[in-house]
Amino acid sequence: MSLTPELVAELEILALFNLDSTQEGLKVHQTASPTAIAAAQRLYEKGLTDQKDGGYLTQLGRDAAEQTKILLTILTTAPTKEAA
Repeated sequence: MSLTPELVAELEILALFNLDSTQEGLKVHQTASPTAIAAAQRLYEKGLTDQKDGGYLTQLGRDAAEQTKILLTILTTAPTKEAA
């Protein structure tokens, strides 16, 4: 499996959700990029959000967003081989 531009766009949307609150959703406005709008739609179709333009995370979506943020933290804070 490879990271397609579509998957990257979905990961970017998932990373925008605030996981500190279940009362805070996300709205992808019609003025957003076509890539972001399409990614939000796909997340809805996959059952990760409750609205086609973002909304709130489902439990599956919350799990995915948590894992996305963990991976981003690892990749952005892990020391490089030269620094280790």
